[in-house]
This record gives sequence, C-alpha cells and structure tokens, in this order.
Amino acid sequence: MQPENATAPRQPTIFQAFIPLIVLVISLGTSVYLFGEDSSYGPNQIALWVSAGVAVLIGFYNKYSWEQIEDGVKEGISVALGAMLIILAVGSLIGTWMLSGTVPTMIYYGLELINPNLFYAATALICGIVALAIGSSWTTAATIGVALMGVAAGMDLSLPIAAGAVVSGSYFGDKMSPLSDTTNLAPAVAGNELFAHIRYMSYTAIPAYVIALGIFLTLGLNTDTNVSLMQLERMQLDLANSFEISWLMLIPLAVLLYLAGTRKPALPTVFFGALLGGVWAVLFQPEVVVGMANGGSSAVAQLKIVWLALTSGFSIDTGSAQLNDLLNRGGMESMMNTIWLIISAMAFGAIMEKLGLLERLFMGVLKMVKSTGSLITATLFTCFGANVLTADQYMAIVIPGRIFREEYARRGLDSRVLSRTLEDSGTLTSALIPWNTCGVFMFGALAVSPLEYAPFAFFNWLVPMIAIIYAYTDFRILKIEPTPTSAV
Repeated sequence: MQPENATAPRQPTIFQAFIPLIVLVISLGTSVYLFGEDSSYGPNQIALWVSAGVAVLIGFYNKYSWEQIEDGVKEGISVALGAMLIILAVGSLIGTWMLSGTVPTMIYYGLELINPNLFYAATALICGIVALAIGSSWTTAATIGVALMGVAAGMDLSLPIAAGAVVSGSYFGDKMSPLSDTTNLAPAVAGNELFAHIRYMSYTAIPAYVIALGIFLTLGLNTDTNVSLMQLERMQLDLANSFEISWLMLIPLAVLLYLAGTRKPALPTVFFGALLGGVWAVLFQPEVVVGMANGGSSAVAQLKIVWLALTSGFSIDTGSAQLNDLLNRGGMESMMNTIWLIISAMAFGAIMEKLGLLERLFMGVLKMVKSTGSLITATLFTCFGANVLTADQYMAIVIPGRIFREEYARRGLDSRVLSRTLEDSGTLTSALIPWNTCGVFMFGALAVSPLEYAPFAFFNWLVPMIAIIYAYTDFRILKIEPTPTSAV
C-alpha cells in the first residue's frame, strides 16, 4: 500500500520507450564500427550500461525510486543465475575435454568424413560435429571453417556456398550443444531447464539440418573436386602426433550424453563431465599432462595441470597455429566475458521491464497477436528485429524473452516453446546480418560477406520457417495450464 505522501509512478509514453532503444542501437552500432568483431569483449557491455543509465533517468522522471529499479535489476539478473553457473561449468568442461583428448578425437574422426565429391555436405557435417563438441560456432568457423574454405578455394568451388555450409553446420552444433552460451541463455530467460530445452529444440533443428544437408549434397553432386586434401590431412596428423586418439577418449562424451538423456540436472551433469575429463587426461594423455607440467610427472604436478584446465583452460603447441587456435581454450576464466555480457544484457532488459518501457514498446505487437501461430511468428520476427537493431544475438534473446514470457504463460504455452522460439530466430538469424557482431565475425573469419553466404546458410533460415509451420499447425506445441494474468 502506498504511503499517503508517496507519488505513484507514471506510465511511460511511447516516445520515452523508444529513447533507450535508440541509444542502444546507436551505442552498439558505434561499438561494432570502432571495435569490429571484438565489440562483444567489453564495448557492447558498456553500450548496454549506458543505455540502461538512460532508462534509469527516464524512470526517475516518471517517479520511480532507485530502490524499485534496483529490485528489478536483481530480479532480472537472478533469472539468468542458473545459466551463468552452468556456463562456468562448461568452461571447465571444455578445458578438461581438450586435455583428455575427447574433443581432439571428435575433431579427428570428423575430418575422416571429408569427401571431395561431397564437399558442401561434408563441410556442414564436419562443422556441426566440431561445434557440437566445443559449443562455439565462432571457434568452429574460425578454425575448421577457415581450413575448409581454403580447401574450397583450392577446388575452385563456390565460396559463398562453402561459407553457407560452414555457417549452417557451425550454428547447428552450437544450437544443440550444452556447451553453448546462447543455448544456456535461452532457457534461463524463458524459465526452464537446459537439457529439456535442447530436446525440444531438436524438433525444429534436426529436420532443418537434414534438409540443409540434402540441399548441400545436391549442390555438390556435379562438382569437380580433383585437388588433394593435404591441409586437412596435415591437421589429422598433428592431432595424432599430439594426442592419443582412440574411441576410449569418447567415453566422457558418452557419459555426459547418458546423464543428459536420463534427465539429470544440467549443472552437476556438466561439472561431473569436467571432472571425468580430468581423470581421463591423467589416465590416457600422460604425455600431454607431463608436457604442460614442464616435465613434472608426480601426482601433485598432474593434479595441478588438471586444476589449471578447470580454471584457466588448456594450452598446447601442436606445431600448427590453426590447430592451436582450435584447441587452446576453456576454463572458467574463459567464460567471464560471456557472464559479463549476460549480466549487462539482463540488467538492461530488467530495467526496461521494471519501468514499463518494454510493455509500452511492444504493446501494439501483442495487441495484434490473436493465436498461437501469430504469437510465435511475432516472437520470431521480434528476435530478428532485435538482431537488426541491436547488432547482438544476446540482446535478440533477452529482450524478446522478457517481452513475451508472461504472454506465453497467459496463453497456456510451455516455457520450452518460448525458449525454442528465441533460439530459432535470435541465435540463428544473427549471422545473416552484416552489421551484427556474428555477421561481422563470420565475414572476418571466412572472407565472405553475410550478404553473399546468407542465401546458402540453409539451416539458419529453414529453422524459423519450420517453427512457423509448427506454430500454425499446432505440431509439437507444448501446452500448460494458462496463467491467470491480465491481457495487455
């Protein structure tokens, strides 16, 4: 109950709602212009805080107290706390799975799949396997993707199609990997569990990926490919010289998949997988562990290396700079920038929501929503619009997630429908926009403009299309008891 001398906050105007968004677009655009692909490593966070500060000033003008705004920020950040803990555990998992040879083994066997006569399909498949193993579309594209683009150039193949295959495979693996930050972020924003989210995503992702592979296979059937694959063969040789490559190295992956398949909680599952990777490193990669310990083979020295892999990641010199870029990563420390970006995005979204700015901004959109199909379609286009306007895939997940979360519950839709929809567009359309940080990165890595490869990134635009078909046919749309909230 308000004290007699208290003034109730005023409702924001549509003009006020647009001001922080305009500041954000200008700030993020300036960030991308000044820092390019490095803009996600600090500059974008500052843009978010500046925009949040502008929103706070509007809140003060509308008679909101700092205590009210602060409570909103705390609540907003707490929504993503579970995801941030999992992301930290994922960092440890990457570090020990590199050390144990699990990820190198997956990459080695993935390269076995290359076939000159089926290059485009093989490229999408290899990138999908690697991205699934490491949980990063960017790292996959910048390493294996770069190698495959070099092969495509040597074969005189279409570079836009090859780049489309790299992007399609990389984003499929990233989207379906529990190691991916966006795959952790989407269920956190929507309010559900990581592995449940991944299982539900498979209904749109797997058909789209199969169709994409079929298209790439068709495109490559009549392509002449007579060049040798020495570049990829050299990478395999470097992997074999640096690690013990064996199916035994895949046991940690099998254990993790089993635990995930039996619906064990994500955080303990991922961290157990990280610890198991450390044990596997000591048992099966003693030369790698001893090498990192500068020749020390004692139990204490081995424990220290495993501990460092959990905290700071993995580091090795294979003799190949390209392979080093792929393998030298992981550890909880490597996830701190992602945590920083998530906190910044969630704080901005929470302030916008607390002050009623998001509701005012998208009130017209929600009023036009009449059915489940139109709601999901509106969410998909809002995510795409956020990618265009904010140039950041995290914002394209967080902002629509906070806008539509209550409406999905009010209409009796399971939170997994929302989290899947956020990824179906927020994650996948980011690489198709030239000024988005993802598009900028892919251009820098693959030397092909998003405008050129976008028509051939079949997976990335097939998924939203399939999602719309499901929405209007009510196929695989999970229902719950509607939440009794007032309509917008």
